[in-house]
Amino acid sequence: MLMTHVGTPSTDEINGNLIALNALAGIPLSSITGFRAPFLAYNAQTLKNLAAAQFTYDSSAAASVPVTDPDTDAYWPYTLDNGMANNCLTNTDTCKGEPKLPGLWEIPMYAFFDDRGVAGPHLMDPWLDAANGATKVNNTATLDYMKKTFTDHYNNNRQPIGLYTHPIHVSRSYPGSTVQQDMIDMINAFLDWAQEQQNVWIVSNEQLLEWVRNPVPISELNSVNALKCSTPQVDASLKICNGIPQNENGILSHCAFPDFPFYTCYGCPKEAPTVNNPNPEQDVPDGEQARFRLPTNCSTPFWDPIGGKCICTSSTCAFVDNSRPIGANGANLTGGGTGGAFEGSSASTTAYVPFDNSDLPTLPRGVWSTVLLACVGAVLGSLTLFARL
Repeated sequence: MLMTHVGTPSTDEINGNLIALNALAGIPLSSITGFRAPFLAYNAQTLKNLAAAQFTYDSSAAASVPVTDPDTDAYWPYTLDNGMANNCLTNTDTCKGEPKLPGLWEIPMYAFFDDRGVAGPHLMDPWLDAANGATKVNNTATLDYMKKTFTDHYNNNRQPIGLYTHPIHVSRSYPGSTVQQDMIDMINAFLDWAQEQQNVWIVSNEQLLEWVRNPVPISELNSVNALKCSTPQVDASLKICNGIPQNENGILSHCAFPDFPFYTCYGCPKEAPTVNNPNPEQDVPDGEQARFRLPTNCSTPFWDPIGGKCICTSSTCAFVDNSRPIGANGANLTGGGTGGAFEGSSASTTAYVPFDNSDLPTLPRGVWSTVLLACVGAVLGSLTLFARL
């Protein structure tokens, strides 16, 4: 049985993917903290399996009632200490206090709504849907309802809102992609517009959850490590297969399996990974030696899988914070309008200002003063069920 993309995955499927991601992608197990079920199909046992595997959060449940409705289910992220609160009509073995899984978080997937309201939700890859009951996709109509839904969140309880997509639908360079440039331009126009609103940041689910668990006012955002973008400083001339293009160019292994070929730094397996054997024996080319898998005491960009050594120690590993605030106080995610033109779009030209600039408003501690726009790319690769969040 291959690593499959199945709903309500078993424990073996979940754990097998963890092993394969660690062994073949070099991702530390401690960095795999979030989960999204294939086809968003999960049940109470799925959530129990995630808790047993020590995931921090799940993001498979849909928030499908608009925030303008008194009965909205667009909740801020919450723990399952008292059970699930979303998808209560479709998942009969959850909700009403079940399953109780203390410490496991749920980050709902927040739907966009077109002019039909609750009858017109759009969740995964919303730009592929026809809006307002039409039969054809209309980018202008899509942009309109995305702006409206965002504004409803912004003016309500400032619940986050997410962009959930697959790379094949937003990248023209992705193998097999048929996405049109005008659709990409529309998405960039939405991001440009969102960033012009006051107190809006584009973050990952992991960053969102870190802030929810430890909220701070705007004046202290520079102290939140999760909001920093720590870039490893590795000599560009060093030939090391570490996930950084200039370092690993020419030394990646191409694993040419017919159903799901992939590249890896850690040596191709002799056979395709399966649920029962997620980390097969390496297929070592003649004249070479087996590559070493990532140990627990070295960071991915500093691990040399060919030499089997860590090129730094805890005292010499260097990371530089390259983060910039996004939105009214900072730079534009799409590069100040370079993401493409679309009717109605406008790029921010505001100069970069640090989070802790004295001109920024200071709010009392505990005031939830920001809207966090969780821009999540649900990368569902051939070896993984997980959205890297």
